[in-house]
Amino acid sequence: MTVGKTSVLVLDCAEHVELAEFYAALLNAEARVGNDPDFVEIVGHSGVHLAIRRDHGYAPPSWPRPEDSQQAHLRILVDRGAMDEAEREAIGLGARPVETKDNGGPHDVRVYADPAGHSFSLAVRPAPPSSAGPAS
Repeated sequence: MTVGKTSVLVLDCAEHVELAEFYAALLNAEARVGNDPDFVEIVGHSGVHLAIRRDHGYAPPSWPRPEDSQQAHLRILVDRGAMDEAEREAIGLGARPVETKDNGGPHDVRVYADPAGHSFSLAVRPAPPSSAGPAS
């Protein structure tokens, strides 16, 4: 028998309620506080499921890391043509750009730090695969 599972990315920070409000607004989702006052879930209508946990000894991550290794980060997919608007929204909510190269086009990816210092990126949503079958 297969046990039902789901996955949730959990971000640690010092100010968990404020960070939960940031992501709830950015992702058009709802922040939900459960029985554990140090844990807030962010749940949205389009499959968003993220959690924020208070860590009293939290130290923000650095970006990029000195040894240039890839860190785990949240990738937020944005509709084609809406990247500039998504960027203004993220910065208006408190995000800080950490990689400011001008990508543009179908492979546009922009990297930010959230208010607690976690890295996340806005990336153009990939075009759906063509549903056209082989020609007969």
